[in-house]
Amino acid sequence: MSNSDGVARRLRIPSDELAIAWSSIKLPDGVRERLLAQSLLSFTVRQKLPFEVAPLHGLILLSGAPGTGKTTIARGLANQVAHQLPQTKCTFVEIDPHALASSALGRSQQAMTKLFEQTIPEMAMDGAAIVLLDEVETLAVSRHKLSFDANPADVHRATDAVLSGMDRLTRDHRNVLLIATTNFAKALDAAFLSRADHIEEFGLPNEEARREIISETLNAIGGVWKHVKTLAADAERLAKVADGLDGRRIRKDIFVAIGSDTETAKDPNKLTRAKIEAAFRQSLKTQKEMAQ
Repeated sequence: MSNSDGVARRLRIPSDELAIAWSSIKLPDGVRERLLAQSLLSFTVRQKLPFEVAPLHGLILLSGAPGTGKTTIARGLANQVAHQLPQTKCTFVEIDPHALASSALGRSQQAMTKLFEQTIPEMAMDGAAIVLLDEVETLAVSRHKLSFDANPADVHRATDAVLSGMDRLTRDHRNVLLIATTNFAKALDAAFLSRADHIEEFGLPNEEARREIISETLNAIGGVWKHVKTLAADAERLAKVADGLDGRRIRKDIFVAIGSDTETAKDPNKLTRAKIEAAFRQSLKTQKEMAQ
């Protein structure tokens, strides 16, 4: 299927390709179990009770700052749901919202209508479809916060099309689960938020999670450059320095530290704790300056 339909990826699940996504992000205790249980309601309770009794739209929303692992966990969650449905053919579909956006008047509305009324239902014809709507604020922008003077009517109509399309999916295709992510929940339309069966807020990693991320990354690098593995002993101290950084930034900054000079870039065994600390502090300084 062409990307003009918004489909960036289509995969039969469960799949080994997505297995690592479920465990690679460090989350507080209980979050994974809660997400899996809430998602399974779409394939148990939602199948047996009328919408008037169980008003489930089949929408799980993951909200939080960039770099907190929402998209990765969404992929892993889809895979885990499929594991729980061994008698059901499950298809994972990843939608690229930017492929659906168009500056041509009326095109965005048409694209959203096609996505929810044709593309997604077709994916669920022979089983269940678990659909990732990444950066969903691109598709369902708040109509209340937009002005018709500054934004074309097409933007408003596109959000209308998303909402009406979701309602049709809810009514006609109960074997579809939508997992949406957003970096800017405040930009989402209130009516979209009200349709979410469960909203999970992703925060910055706590000290324990930061320590695990640092240890895991250093040990992985140490599998090739042996000295780097010894730095994992300093993970607790490094985790304190990294307070305020998201998981993605923490991992990236370890590589920033390796690239801090040509000698270390050529031989990562020359990486030191001080270089990692300097990279973390620089990122924190940059974040603060950008926030001002």
